[in-house]
Amino acid sequence: MIMRFLIGLLAGAFPCLAATFTVASYNLNNYLDQPIGSRPAKSEAGRAKIREGLLAIKPDVLALQEIGGEKALRELRNSLRADGLEYPHWEHVRGFDTNIQVAVLSRFPIVARRPHTNENYLLHGRRFHSSRGFAEVDIAVNSRYQFTLITAHLKSKRQVPEADEAELRQQEARLLRGKVEARLASNPNANVVLLGDFNDTKDSPSLKLLVGKGPSALYDTRPAERNGDTAPPPAPFMSAPRVTWTYFYGKEDTYSRVDYILLSRGMAREWQRSGTYVLAFANWGIASDHRPIVATFEARER
Repeated sequence: MIMRFLIGLLAGAFPCLAATFTVASYNLNNYLDQPIGSRPAKSEAGRAKIREGLLAIKPDVLALQEIGGEKALRELRNSLRADGLEYPHWEHVRGFDTNIQVAVLSRFPIVARRPHTNENYLLHGRRFHSSRGFAEVDIAVNSRYQFTLITAHLKSKRQVPEADEAELRQQEARLLRGKVEARLASNPNANVVLLGDFNDTKDSPSLKLLVGKGPSALYDTRPAERNGDTAPPPAPFMSAPRVTWTYFYGKEDTYSRVDYILLSRGMAREWQRSGTYVLAFANWGIASDHRPIVATFEARER
């Protein structure tokens, strides 16, 4: 009787006692409950298609970019709950841009929160604010396994009169990298996932800043479509020819990988490559100009 009671308590605190868990990232492209300036409210068709994608993945932990205010996040949570996908734990972080924010939804308890809402930096003698905040949370998957999740949405490639967009993005990347280094400084083997829309490609200066060097360098999981591609890289210094794009820019008719799931050395030990992918589903563009990415991990230290 006592044992059943204890098991019940544990199941209540940690709803998924499975051997693995999944972490996903998704830019929802203006998930707003009402129009704001030039940004339209998300259509019902777009909302439904987003739910379709998330129901196909069923991530245990979900990082979101371009979500509106807490009301929009609450509507998404309620709609997913009605479809059978419930996230009792959540974090919503606002930044300098009050229109679109970042958020985290989790089936597991969030045991610590470190929201970064006023990140700023000097560039050419002028003070700039990071447009979006950074969400940083510690998540307890079970009684013996925790990890830190940090998600962000860095400056877009849209040109602005104040400064060069690439320089702005690099400065934001430097601030974001600092959050990772602060976590690893206290514990080099800490389980850390850095993910989100970083708005740049793999070989860009901002991505190199985020990945870092040496023992604290992060590992790029490089999610790809599950389409059967198995060809090796054409050269040792090149990536394998797999379909990894996450963002479609209609004006230029281009496809690029700007959404990432990066792992610390400690977290990479639990990473399962076979459960890591870009979701390819019909009419994905109704949902967003981005596609969701997901990675799978063992729920125990290795």
